Amino acid sequence: MMLTRIFRGALFLLLSLGFAPSRGQVADFSRVPGVVITHSPASSGKYIGSPSLAILPNGDYVASHDFFGPKSTEHVSAVSCIFRSSNKGKTWQQVAEIDGQFWSKLFVHQGALFLMGTNRHHGNTIIRKSTDQGSSWTSPTDAQHGLLKEGEYHCAPMQLIVHDGKLWRAMEDAAGPPRNWGKRYSPFMMSIPLDKDPMIASNWSSSSFIRFDSTYLNGNFGGMLEGNAVVEPNGTIWDILRVDDRSTQDEKAAFVRISSDGKVASFDAATGFRPLPGGSKKFMIRYDEKSKGYWMITNNITEESRAAEPSRNPASIRNTLSLYFSKDLATWTHKKTLLQHPEIKHHGFQYVDWLFDGKDILFLSRTAFDDGLGGAHNNHDANFMTFHRIKKFRKLL
Repeated sequence: MMLTRIFRGALFLLLSLGFAPSRGQVADFSRVPGVVITHSPASSGKYIGSPSLAILPNGDYVASHDFFGPKSTEHVSAVSCIFRSSNKGKTWQQVAEIDGQFWSKLFVHQGALFLMGTNRHHGNTIIRKSTDQGSSWTSPTDAQHGLLKEGEYHCAPMQLIVHDGKLWRAMEDAAGPPRNWGKRYSPFMMSIPLDKDPMIASNWSSSSFIRFDSTYLNGNFGGMLEGNAVVEPNGTIWDILRVDDRSTQDEKAAFVRISSDGKVASFDAATGFRPLPGGSKKFMIRYDEKSKGYWMITNNITEESRAAEPSRNPASIRNTLSLYFSKDLATWTHKKTLLQHPEIKHHGFQYVDWLFDGKDILFLSRTAFDDGLGGAHNNHDANFMTFHRIKKFRKLL
């Protein structure tokens, strides 16, 4: 009975938005893993991107995503949607739609909810604030009210971390020549003292940039992006980034060192490229004080996937999602396969944002999966945002 109501509700939503399924097609989410927060069929031309998750001070969960694709407004003024759950993720309700927000991360700071990203595809760096649990948001009108950097910038919903009295957040400048994907991105780190107002641009500091170098990786380097702000126990600050190298399926990440004052980013190509499962896609690393180590959720490539498509670009293999653990950011141990589908081209669990919640890990996935309406356009162009919980994850140690 409950599933029937869900299917009818989903079908009503599709029809109300003008998406009429083909004859004989009926929305069917019964095989989609996790809790479906929202769905956008491939026929809409609007795909679900940038899932982000936060836990409010009252214990409610809040989630966000944006739309990309040929019928979206991502290149002009992107649209993001905000959802809230008051029952630990069992059900979700949309509470807001924002015009002019893209590639954004939710986070709680100073008792309020913030959303930080860009206003469009390669747009200004902006931040918004909500004091009513995500129902309404400020507008980034100027440098005193959330307009942090004007120009062309890139990011993903990456974590903000607290270290040495500051918030730290990785970004990429997207204006460097040549102006094409990967090669245009120059990583840098933003930081702000914990007691300063994040809405005021002058309160933020930025490191120097790491510019693209075509000689890296013997000429196979295609760019680095979507960095993780991570701190080693010795206090070293790293921007750990996804690396584009299509010459091999042996994935790697780039380790960019950030100076303790946050002003200088430095990279040694001889030692900075390090093996990392899923390193050619967005991955997220967080340090856990209780287990004294780093946990990572990433799209690793299985031996079955390698054998099935040995020449495929590793960045486009997203049909497996796994949890890893490391004590030193160098050696990673596979702890659990979280989501998996044997078919690669139209199934993906990607761009995961995740949090610790007591004994559990919570995560959101940009999920490409069967929906009874023809499925996802491809594994990249997701049609779902789904919520998941890893119970008692430290027992995996």
